[in-house]
Amino acid sequence: MPTADSAYLAHIAGEVTTKAWLWKITRKVDGQAFYFTDHDQNIEFPPGSGHVYQAAVGYQQTAITNAADLSINNAEATGYFDADFLTADELRSGLFDFADVEVHEVNWADLPQSGMYRLRANLGEVRSTPSGIFTTEMRGMAQRLAAKVGDIYTPECRADFGSSGLRQCNKDPAPFTFSETVTAVTDAANFAITNGNAAAVDAWYAYGVLTWTGGLNNGRSIEVKAWTQSGAAVQLAFPMHGSIAIGDTLNIVAGCDKRHDTCRDKFSNIVNRQAEDFIPGFDAIIQTPNASVA
Repeated sequence: MPTADSAYLAHIAGEVTTKAWLWKITRKVDGQAFYFTDHDQNIEFPPGSGHVYQAAVGYQQTAITNAADLSINNAEATGYFDADFLTADELRSGLFDFADVEVHEVNWADLPQSGMYRLRANLGEVRSTPSGIFTTEMRGMAQRLAAKVGDIYTPECRADFGSSGLRQCNKDPAPFTFSETVTAVTDAANFAITNGNAAAVDAWYAYGVLTWTGGLNNGRSIEVKAWTQSGAAVQLAFPMHGSIAIGDTLNIVAGCDKRHDTCRDKFSNIVNRQAEDFIPGFDAIIQTPNASVA
């Protein structure tokens, strides 16, 4: 709910106001914060904090709605990419997925006022155009309350490999994580690495996660689609936006296809398997007696 001090409330109740909106976006992947304002000059807020909200990236936002019935509070912002602050590649590569957003409304002519805290949300879907315009939605915190919570019966494991907690995989991924270096590049999704894992037979890394630790894709993670031991060839699920170069470093984690045999033989983790392997499936449910048999 929006909150404000008495001085700011008195200001916005006047006939003339000098309001500006401040957006702070904090990426989850690396914790880096970005500051933007719709004012025509940079704003440091709070004064002396060193947090300078940049006026260089113009944007326009929709109205922000709030309700007391826990309905989802959503808004959208449209703006232009700026190479110094925000690029299309960063958005498309997922660096801003689910980033934390804080929105303030301040009196730019009297910044010692604390202003009004308008909204905290997460970035949702991001859309962009070839002309350099992006549109992103903000999803209010109440949206999390609309999500269905609970487990269902499944023949495949519901846990992600390496996840920890109640009803999770709880297998330490460290022994299955290897630091490698790119030795040859075919394209943005296919390349070879130094194979330091003697156990990495064909498909060993399939469905695993690769995280770049160097190069133009540093800090980005992506799923591995296929692994071929001969030639130490990696195929990614999607092409990387940044170019891959020989010498780029990465961490790659063994993949789990969530099958019973994989959990038992590859990871020795059947005790933590989150699946119901022996519950009859749909074929058993629809079986009927054979009426043609006397």
